[in-house]
Amino acid sequence: MNSSLERSRKIRTAGVYAFFVIGSIIMIFPFVWMFLTSFKTVEESMMVPPTILPADWQTTSYGQATASLPFFALYKNTILMIFWRVVCAVAFSSMAGYAFAKLNFKGKNALFSLVLIQMMLPSQIFITPQYQMLARIGMTNSIFGLVFPGLVSAFGTFFLRQAYLGIPNEISEAAYLDGCNHWQTFVKVMAPLTTASMAALAVFTAVFAYGDLMWPLIVNTDLKMMTLSSGLATLRGQFNTNFPVMMAGSLLAMIPMVVLYLFFQRQFIEGVAMTGGK
Repeated sequence: MNSSLERSRKIRTAGVYAFFVIGSIIMIFPFVWMFLTSFKTVEESMMVPPTILPADWQTTSYGQATASLPFFALYKNTILMIFWRVVCAVAFSSMAGYAFAKLNFKGKNALFSLVLIQMMLPSQIFITPQYQMLARIGMTNSIFGLVFPGLVSAFGTFFLRQAYLGIPNEISEAAYLDGCNHWQTFVKVMAPLTTASMAALAVFTAVFAYGDLMWPLIVNTDLKMMTLSSGLATLRGQFNTNFPVMMAGSLLAMIPMVVLYLFFQRQFIEGVAMTGGK
């Protein structure tokens, strides 16, 4: 009986591992294919049936990609956009989340309803008014234009509000008895207790900002003021059938996020795990 249960357990375990291995291969294969295609010739990349390994490893695609796009400027714009969006999202969402969770003021529920409504509406409907606002103050084709939609985050406000609601009121009351005002209570007591939630918000804000395509493509028409995602969109227009150049450009565009993940791997994993637990 015990041997039968043990055999059944091993079969289930093997099945689970096989499932995850197959899933990992399916997820990794597009990146491997992109890497191999970047070293192929145009003819090899369009062969039917396709070839896996290039017959002759070519590096000319990387030269064409870097000659067609100002990658240094694209890297700079992308990094600045991610940095300022993360800073603004964490700072403003933390203050707003604390106010909605712990403070009592007139119109609190009505204002928070507006936050929820903004979360439920598609972001595309805000593109036209946001662009008009930037155009009237002459801030298109600028870093501020890239950061503008991320100055406030409805998701971040809601997310950190939930984090502050999980902190007992007795802590803020004890700080008040010790002589702290609302700002001191927030900065010295409450905010340090939500650093894990702030890290999770920073991770997701960085990922969403890095993958944002539509807004950078609309607000900045100057190629030197575009981000990596919008710059790659113009590369596709230049080399519509030159798949090796497109794959080379995509690999070069992956570098910032790969480096960011390598440096903040623990924060990425903890942020995702903590958000899933919430």
